[in-house]
Amino acid sequence: MRYLIRMSELDDRGTLLNCPKCGRRNRMRYEGLGQTFHCAQCKNDLPALNEPVDARSDLVFDALISRSKLPVLVDFWAPWCGPCKIVAPEFRKVAQETAGQFILAKVNTEEVPSLAARFRITAIPTMVLFENGMEVARQAGAMPAAQIRKFVGGSIRKRKQKDTRHSIFAI
Repeated sequence: MRYLIRMSELDDRGTLLNCPKCGRRNRMRYEGLGQTFHCAQCKNDLPALNEPVDARSDLVFDALISRSKLPVLVDFWAPWCGPCKIVAPEFRKVAQETAGQFILAKVNTEEVPSLAARFRITAIPTMVLFENGMEVARQAGAMPAAQIRKFVGGSIRKRKQKDTRHSIFAI
């Protein structure tokens, strides 16, 4: 039997990441995501998150989306969902290709139905993009990696353009 050892996981204060050099567990606080972290033991730079992280409770999810300095793309999914199984490797591919630009998280709607209800997830897979705790974009349905990147990039660009327009009128 093979076990998959996750290199990172979430808690209510940040991402717990194993140092690839010495193996020590380190916490990357949500408020510092996007910056370079160093291992507490060997002092080497820790890599940016390059895999999706599982948000397994409301508390952890809320901490992640509200305190992360990076945008957070969440994949709402379920283990029985065929399209979700197709999207999973594409989502992982996006995490590897965009490490350090935004955080990719997964919410199993069977494990945390309260989140699915709160965000009115009626179809899965559904991807929701959060910035500063606020939902800024949503897309339902299976997508290949290139389309996921396009969805996130387009949503972030639209948000920045909108913020720029508002700041001009605030002068």
